[in-house]
Amino acid sequence: MKITKVESFVLHVPITPPITDAINVATHWGLAGVRIYTDEGFIGYGYTGTCAHGDDMIVDTIDKYYAPLLVGKDPFMVRELWDEMRFGKMHWIGRSGVTHMALAAVDIALWDIMAKASNKPLWQYLGGAKSKRIKAYNTNGGWLNWTKERLLKDVTDIVESGFTGVKIKVGKPDPREDYDRCKAVRKAIGDDVIFMIDVNQQWNINTAMTWGKKLEEFDLFWLEEPLNPDDIMGHKKLADELNVPIALGEHVYNKYAFRDYIHHGAVEYCQVDVTRVAGITEWVQVAGLAASYDVPICPHVGDMGQIHQHLVASTQNAIMLEYIPWIRHIFEEPATVKDGHYVLPEMPGASTTILPKFFEEYRVR
Repeated sequence: MKITKVESFVLHVPITPPITDAINVATHWGLAGVRIYTDEGFIGYGYTGTCAHGDDMIVDTIDKYYAPLLVGKDPFMVRELWDEMRFGKMHWIGRSGVTHMALAAVDIALWDIMAKASNKPLWQYLGGAKSKRIKAYNTNGGWLNWTKERLLKDVTDIVESGFTGVKIKVGKPDPREDYDRCKAVRKAIGDDVIFMIDVNQQWNINTAMTWGKKLEEFDLFWLEEPLNPDDIMGHKKLADELNVPIALGEHVYNKYAFRDYIHHGAVEYCQVDVTRVAGITEWVQVAGLAASYDVPICPHVGDMGQIHQHLVASTQNAIMLEYIPWIRHIFEEPATVKDGHYVLPEMPGASTTILPKFFEEYRVR
């Protein structure tokens, strides 16, 4: 099998209503990605997820630096191709960020081709599922711009629909408001529901030490991204001092950074995101590293779960998966949750194939 064409794309899918967390305002979810064509008729789809900013830099990297290396190559040589791209011309100016997100899109498309050509869903191609039931937790009711009343209604509706875990955003200018919202949410959902909070890097170490301790009373499952994601030692200090576990990973872009976080005991739930590290090839390396330290995997879903459902299903130390349904309607086989668990995909591939109708409707490049 040979690659015959590499075509980049950018889709912007509306988020209705727009949402905010402590650092982002999102009106659209961006898919900066690629379609890779082969001489045997298989087309691989891969993408990374954005807040619809910077997508042009991602696809420019694909077009100018990665695509020329791919045409004429065998997609089944994915690790060799990964090395050529990772250590090629872009290595000098970027070993994370934009270059890794571009590489993630390409790498995911290659794995999509391999699974399709093998006539297996990706989870089965990767060795099969450890369980047919993937526990889901829901983030889509806890946005920072929600009023307290809407927040409580949404998390209550989520629990009543069958989810046994919810996550809300914190990081208000006055942490007392975060405390009040967390107290109200815990009361609304009861003691048996898993409850997480996400600071989105908004706190400094003093705020995190003070308010992390205060919020422990609400039996938090984890405290997510409390500090700048480059501050490994700050997270270690929090992990040592707080009773609530530290979760992070959506802004950690390579296996070496994860190695240091894990080795120093600075992360207790590893949220490695396949669209932020350099694709499936690097994701499985991070998952294996975490497993050697008995650190559980709970991915951040920059892909909105389409690819991660396969990875979580086939990874021994992956314990559950985030659910945000913004873009599921655009896919041929959308990620689906029933009774609080993901339903394993059945179609061959990585569940990244986009329906032509929505591909054209949302395409901006």
